[in-house]
Amino acid sequence: MKIIVLDGYAMNPGDLSWSWLEKYGTYSVFDRTEAHQAVERIGNADAVLVNKVPITEDVMHSCPDLRYVGVNATGYNVVDIACAHKRGITVTNVPGYSTSAVAQQVFAFILSFSNRVKEHSDSVFAGDWITCPDFTYWKTPLCELEGKTLGIFGFGAIGKKAALIAQAFGMRVICHTRRKETVTQAAGIEYCTKDELFSKSDFISLHCPLTSETKNLINKQTLSLMRKSAFLINTARGGLIDEKALQHSLSMGNIAGYAADVISEEPMKAANPLLRAPNAVITPHIAWASYETRSRLMTIVEQNIAGFICQKTQNVI
Repeated sequence: MKIIVLDGYAMNPGDLSWSWLEKYGTYSVFDRTEAHQAVERIGNADAVLVNKVPITEDVMHSCPDLRYVGVNATGYNVVDIACAHKRGITVTNVPGYSTSAVAQQVFAFILSFSNRVKEHSDSVFAGDWITCPDFTYWKTPLCELEGKTLGIFGFGAIGKKAALIAQAFGMRVICHTRRKETVTQAAGIEYCTKDELFSKSDFISLHCPLTSETKNLINKQTLSLMRKSAFLINTARGGLIDEKALQHSLSMGNIAGYAADVISEEPMKAANPLLRAPNAVITPHIAWASYETRSRLMTIVEQNIAGFICQKTQNVI
């Protein structure tokens, strides 16, 4: 079996190993692959492992020996699934590997707003505490999370994990999702309408997939429902946000802040309006990037391809 890894660097910049692929055949690993290079690099391979490189109908047509596409991620929109099914190509993904890590990132963002640790540490190292006449000072308002309301939009595994962490902080948790029963069955979590979630929350965390219905979920209208003291957190998909509308809302002081690990186009472009937004915290899609999380991802990627070879498939799309 010939296996090609098209864009392995993000998942494994060198602290993990691809050597397990030797058990299943010959293999080549490319750090990065541009879309126009995919056909040449896949060639007559039987299997391809991919993260962000599009596996389109043209790619599959040009690589007739391809029998397996393993997506090294949870989202699989990079693959033309309908075409893969038509051609008898098995496609797998890796659900659930980053649940704890992404929920952790949500609260890293929330705590960055509530405690302002970086701003105050920078102030101390700038000498402000040395010149302060009092034993303490603060540069920005601070807040306790206990008693605050966290609104969760979408109640999958990550949303549920974030809710548990919020409850440990003593927060009230409200949630809007398509499946109301999943919320009503969860202890201490209140179901609410979409408008109620935006208007009643101190912090809003997005945990829904990007679909035609949720594209630009955060727009002029939904932003207008939010409290001026409210913060918005996005670790889901950049396409959930109308970034121009959000930048305007932040600039006008209509919401208190925005934190995200995802944007509409990655890598970020210089023209992205959020680069000009005040009170914004943006990280470069790192919620999944801890060693432990990537190790778990690598393990499941191997299990997926081993299952395909042994005809005991798992995580098939």
